[in-house]
Amino acid sequence: MKEYLAAIVAGSTTPLVGRNLTREYLQARILASLQHAGAMIPLALQGGTALRFLYHLPRYSEDLDFTLEQARDSYDFHRYLRIIHSSFSAEGYDVAISVNDRKVVHSAFVRFPGLLYDLGLSRQRAEVLSVKIEVDTSPPSGAILATTLIRRHVTLHLQHHDKTSLFAGKLHAVLSRSFLKGRDVYDLLWYLSDPNWPEPNLALLNNALQQTGWQGETLVATSWRALVRARLQGATWDRVMTDVQPFLEAEERLDFLSRDHLFQLLS
Repeated sequence: MKEYLAAIVAGSTTPLVGRNLTREYLQARILASLQHAGAMIPLALQGGTALRFLYHLPRYSEDLDFTLEQARDSYDFHRYLRIIHSSFSAEGYDVAISVNDRKVVHSAFVRFPGLLYDLGLSRQRAEVLSVKIEVDTSPPSGAILATTLIRRHVTLHLQHHDKTSLFAGKLHAVLSRSFLKGRDVYDLLWYLSDPNWPEPNLALLNNALQQTGWQGETLVATSWRALVRARLQGATWDRVMTDVQPFLEAEERLDFLSRDHLFQLLS
C-alpha cells in the first residue's frame, strides 16, 4: 500500500498538493482500521473530514473528529489506536502514536516521521506528518445519525452525523470559537450555497451552545442567520482567506469566498 500512496503523490502538481493527498490517504486508512476495530459502532464521524469524504467538500481537512454515541463500555480508545499502529507497521510505515484521554475530548496524534521525505515532499528527513484524532466522549444530545458506504482509497462503511447535524456542528464552531477559522467560514459558505442542503439541526445546535457556555438567546429558524451574520461582522477577510488557502483543491477559486456573497446568503 505504500507503493499505492507513492503513485498518488507522484501525480501531484505541487508539494502542497502532495502533502494534502498524503494526509487524506492516511485518514482513509485510519478510518479503515477503526472500522476493522469495531469503532464505527459507538463512534460517529463529524466535522470537515466527514464533509470531504461523504459530500465532496472541495477542501482538505486535517483532523478526524468523532462523537461517542453509545455507552462508554462499548468504546476502547487505546485498543483502536493499537490496531491503527499495527496496521501501518505491518506495511513498513514508521508510525508513532501519542494519546491524551484525561479530558472529556480524547485525542491522539498518529505521527509518520520521515514519510514526507520518503515521498519526495520534504527535504528534511526528520519532518513528521501527523493526523489528529479527537473523540468527544460527552457530546451534546440531539444528533441524528446516518450510515454511508463510500470508496475513498479503501471501502468504508461510516457512521456519521446526518446533513442537518453536520450543519449544526459547523454553526456551533462559528458561534463559539474565540477566534474565527477561515476553514469554518469557507465551510459555512459551502453549506449555504447549496440550495438543497437542509436547515440545521437546531436542537443539537442549541444543546451544543448551552454546553459551551452560550449566553445568547435560543436559536430558532427565524433567528440563527442574523446571529451568525453578527458574529462574522468583525471578521478580517484576509486572515480568513489565508487560513483556508492551503487546504483548497487546486481548481477551487478563492473569489468564491467573499464577504458580500456570504452575507447575501445569510440575509
